[in-house]
Amino acid sequence: MKFLESDNTLVLDVRTPKEIIAIPPLVENAIMIDYEDKNFESEIKKLDKNKTYVVVCTRGNFARGACITMGKNGFKSIKSLKGGLNGFNSALHEDRNHLLVGDLYV
Repeated sequence: MKFLESDNTLVLDVRTPKEIIAIPPLVENAIMIDYEDKNFESEIKKLDKNKTYVVVCTRGNFARGACITMGKNGFKSIKSLKGGLNGFNSALHEDRNHLLVGDLYV
């Protein structure tokens, strides 16, 4: 996937463990932090704020919330997968060539 071909870009998967079982991670080396975990904010504070993050979840809702929390904690380059993994899988299945990742302004 072209948008992940950068040493400065990391995938942050914020799904719950049950969701991860249903749909495997987008990339093997994704950072996994459960958005619903009580320690979510303290865990993201450990991440490098100078990196670009593509935040993914199942439908996009957790990713949006995670991006907002990350923005409040000083992260500058955050992207969210439109429609989550469900939307991404649908787009691949339908062979759409539209932009799947967009900047989230917080």
